[in-house]
Amino acid sequence: MTRQINRDELATFLGQTLNAAQFKDYCPNGLQVEGRTTIASVVSGVTASLALLEAALDLKADAVLVHHGYFWRGEDPRVIGIRQRRLKLLLANDINLFAYHLPLDAHPQLGNNAQLARQLDLAPEGRFGDNDLGWLGRSGMASIKTAGDLAALIEKRLGRAPLLIGDPQQPLGQIAWCTGAAQGMLDDAIGAGASAYISGEISEPTVHLARETGTVYIAAGHHATERYGVQALGAYAAQHFGIEHRFIDIDNPV
Repeated sequence: MTRQINRDELATFLGQTLNAAQFKDYCPNGLQVEGRTTIASVVSGVTASLALLEAALDLKADAVLVHHGYFWRGEDPRVIGIRQRRLKLLLANDINLFAYHLPLDAHPQLGNNAQLARQLDLAPEGRFGDNDLGWLGRSGMASIKTAGDLAALIEKRLGRAPLLIGDPQQPLGQIAWCTGAAQGMLDDAIGAGASAYISGEISEPTVHLARETGTVYIAAGHHATERYGVQALGAYAAQHFGIEHRFIDIDNPV
């Protein structure tokens, strides 16, 4: 029989697991929208979009767990438009919303970067950048010898063709990675000794920096690189408490 646990018990467990209190983030980490007191079923997803909330409602979930929640620094604080529709759905149906941003990126086992390494058979050797968010290592597969090999593996494993900036035939040395919108950490990756850097997004200056330094840059998709941490966290909490968990992948090409 599926257990029911207290909402605050889950919040404490998630916060302690991710050591969330140590991070200075762009949004509040933890319980963002308060719903019913008892939780038996959790739906996880990358972003608290209306589509994810509607899927959670259809599944009669008591809580939604995401990487990208609400109340970002610098946002318009008014509860109007899409924000009103999202919050109305949560509040009218008494559904809790938990969100963890940087703490979920950084966790050494459950985090986005740790889980991306598992997906791509990357062997971590070190960390770099603010909050040690960037990871550094090498491919654990003998067949992955060039940047083109790595890009082909990413397409196969993540189901999305990445954008490769640089020479596909360039031999791989150390590989750096940081999921999501971490294109700004390319300079840090170069300083850490990386021959190639994987992130989610790409911006115009990133192309020039990669070309001029001879460092391969692979944009593998913000959503595609960040599907795995929240799945791992949801499954971990569900196993610990004996509650139900289901990950919902809302397609996003970015």
